[in-house]
Amino acid sequence: MRADRIFAYGATAGLIGDLVLGDPRRGHPVAAFGRAAGAVESLLWRDHRGWGAVHTLVCAGGAAGAAALASRAVRRSPAAAVALTAAATWAVVGGTSLGREARAVGSALEAGDIEVARERLPHLCGRDPQSLDAQQIARAVVESVAENTSDAVVGALVWGALGGVPGLVAFRAINTLDAMVGHKSAKYRRYGWASARLDDVAGWPGARLTAALAVVAGGDPHGAVRAWRTDADKHPSPNAGPVEASFAGALGVRLGGTLSYAGRVEHRPVLNATGRPVGVPDIERAARLSRRVGVLALATAVAGRLAFGALRRGRAARSGIRTGKGHA
Repeated sequence: MRADRIFAYGATAGLIGDLVLGDPRRGHPVAAFGRAAGAVESLLWRDHRGWGAVHTLVCAGGAAGAAALASRAVRRSPAAAVALTAAATWAVVGGTSLGREARAVGSALEAGDIEVARERLPHLCGRDPQSLDAQQIARAVVESVAENTSDAVVGALVWGALGGVPGLVAFRAINTLDAMVGHKSAKYRRYGWASARLDDVAGWPGARLTAALAVVAGGDPHGAVRAWRTDADKHPSPNAGPVEASFAGALGVRLGGTLSYAGRVEHRPVLNATGRPVGVPDIERAARLSRRVGVLALATAVAGRLAFGALRRGRAARSGIRTGKGHA
């Protein structure tokens, strides 16, 4: 079976697995990677960019290398290759859990239980929930759903289409390292620099595709395009900016503003300033938009991989004809 079909069948099965099963409560492969990365950090940590780069290379490179070896081991068995692709896709994609956590916070807010909402918010993002009121929590959830649609779904599918199982695994490893050490705390400002910059590079194509699909799948294509073009560059993150701006325009809400991370306050520009403030019902709307974007991303990744495969075979056939190898 051709590699493009293996990806098509495996990625589709993996995304269906995520939609049906979500993430396991225990023993998640990404959690195991996180524990391994933490152990490597405990051995290597220095307040130095070079040591942080070594940490990134060991962890992300090791994960990608292991995935490449696994892919090589099953290359002679199409069924095993499809199964490995499906398992890797299911392991690295987290769209169902993202929606589940967002809805849990939304349900608590709808019930008027802000303390439960504050307890659940850290499952989605690293903000200080104690300083947030109900409207600010709702805004944080919508922003997190937008950003994580790119990080936990679309970006992985893009790199899966480009690099197969190693691409899937490498992207999620890089994204996980960024979440662990890529923030600007005193401890990780230098050590996490390499992970943060690599995550910016790896996340670039998925973020743009996420923003484009939000335009297609959202309720206000014109508003999504306008917010993306006008406000994306205002965001301090080169990848979160297009995604959050496009989601804001598609949903007709206003995102951005003052944020608090473990005592560190950030004042971010407003995205889609003409939109209304985020309300609790917008959490469900954002979750539904995220799922639609994820399904469209799968279709785009599969179509792109199949088209590229057909193009390569066409070029090979034309080359064979020109050199006479196409004749018996």
